[in-house]
Amino acid sequence: MRQLSLIGLLMLASSLQGCFPIVAAGMGTGVVVAKDPRTNGTYLEDEEIQLKSAKAVGDKYGDRVHVNITSYNRVALVTGEVPDEASKAEIGKMVAATQNVRNVNNELAVSGLSSLTSRSSDALVTSDIKLHYVGKENFDSGRVKIVTENGTVYLMGLVSHEEGKIASDIASSTSGVLRVVTFFEYTN
Repeated sequence: MRQLSLIGLLMLASSLQGCFPIVAAGMGTGVVVAKDPRTNGTYLEDEEIQLKSAKAVGDKYGDRVHVNITSYNRVALVTGEVPDEASKAEIGKMVAATQNVRNVNNELAVSGLSSLTSRSSDALVTSDIKLHYVGKENFDSGRVKIVTENGTVYLMGLVSHEEGKIASDIASSTSGVLRVVTFFEYTN
């Protein structure tokens, strides 16, 4: 039973796009330890940016688009697929107008909507990268948020130059990754 709980927790962690908390389990209990350099206020602002932006896009476009909005340190990353350049530009403006957004990286693709198979493959790539990050020397995985869209890995976070290089190198050498795009804020 304990193994099933741990497997379930790992599956849940792998399905989430974002920071990967390190899980330590022992004696029937699990403890989640995450080292996020953002303040609690900034973390909550990021969550609010994601929710409000996603709701605004969903209310306007419904299922005609596939849009993911990820925010880290009040910098929004917009990924997914839209039918035309006008929709891409408008969604970028909608996200930028969300309260507390400092900057928007609009990486929407003008194309047909991705398939469930493609999205599942992206989730596996993200999980693989997170697993490669765990236990890596001189690297705090809690400082990096990973988003994978159509084989492209986007990395966000507050990192040192060394941590950014480690994160990028690991991501680029992971099977299934077509390219790596970094949106790091450097601490040194």
